[in-house]
Amino acid sequence: MQRLLCKVTFGDMSEPTGVYRVGDPRTLKAVAHPLRVRLLGALRLEGPATATELAVRFGESSGSTSYHLRQLAKYGFVEQDPEQRDARERRWRSVHRYTAWSELELGDTPEGREATGFMRDRQFEVLARDRGRFERDRESWGPAWMEAAGMSDDIARLTPASLTRLYERVTALVREMEAEDEGDPDAERVSIHLAAFPTRGYIA
Repeated sequence: MQRLLCKVTFGDMSEPTGVYRVGDPRTLKAVAHPLRVRLLGALRLEGPATATELAVRFGESSGSTSYHLRQLAKYGFVEQDPEQRDARERRWRSVHRYTAWSELELGDTPEGREATGFMRDRQFEVLARDRGRFERDRESWGPAWMEAAGMSDDIARLTPASLTRLYERVTALVREMEAEDEGDPDAERVSIHLAAFPTRGYIA
């Protein structure tokens, strides 16, 4: 089961919770759009927003963001925020914390393979963007974050079942450590990426 975090905050009950398990390639394809992925990520990270606010953030027209938000709502990714600030605006919020899908299940059709491949590409793009932002601003983070942040890689001989357990244990550990750091003034949002692919032959 693959998961797309799209950036997310955790905390009070007004924030998105749960996992949207997508089994229909048409539903995954609906979110497999560069702007829609970013809109969904923004709502998960920053909370409810209007189409106009999101348009300003991403340099788009409000008509464009409004259209794509409606498409996300059509397939169950977002909904209108029940706590509107006033009657003249329409704020949107994410319904779920994660989007998840089965590569095996959706890979049965060309449409499904295309959609899952696109989502993996978006995950790599988020990783590259997060790394680029940190490198650009690294001096402002101070020595502790400069030492702690970064990337690592490893090679291990694992079964598919062990790799699945690895994902589950890392996710549980992240939640555990997040709970320990709740309320700590030194805590910051940290973008965490975990990727694993089987390979054969020489590893460069």
